[in-house]
Amino acid sequence: MTKETYLRLGAPFRKNAVLCRLLVYTDFVLTGLVYLSYPVLLCVLFFTKDVRLWRCLFVPAVSFLAVSGVRRLVDAERPYDKLHFHPLLKKDKHGESFPSRHVFSVFVIAMAFYYTCVPVGVVLTVFGVLMAAVRVVGGVHFPRDVFAGAAIGILAGAVGFFII
Repeated sequence: MTKETYLRLGAPFRKNAVLCRLLVYTDFVLTGLVYLSYPVLLCVLFFTKDVRLWRCLFVPAVSFLAVSGVRRLVDAERPYDKLHFHPLLKKDKHGESFPSRHVFSVFVIAMAFYYTCVPVGVVLTVFGVLMAAVRVVGGVHFPRDVFAGAAIGILAGAVGFFII
């Protein structure tokens, strides 16, 4: 994507402070809901003595560490650095854009819920798609970053929860 494309995508939000706050709030709420749902899942599995607890703990943890390592090795520039514009979502971080760890996390957690509670997995998948869009429109990720994050999250979850 070009700088002009990012500016065009973000134009309605830049022109309207309420829309801009809504974008930032959406990113915050989606992130919070997903990251809150995961420990709730782990607690429910623990207190019900569900044997799926260990898989739901280790699959996301191991894959999160792997994705974090890949991000450090690749150290891809973020759109706002590479294309020189101010993102709508405030971010002080430079580099480590690929893959999107936020989007990866949503999708691997969604896969944990598909493994334990399909309806919540469906809701979290919708949240993941919305978060991917928000992160691109907000200027903190390229589309490839969010697509890779989603794909890796789904693949890690499919392998860890349903194949192994």
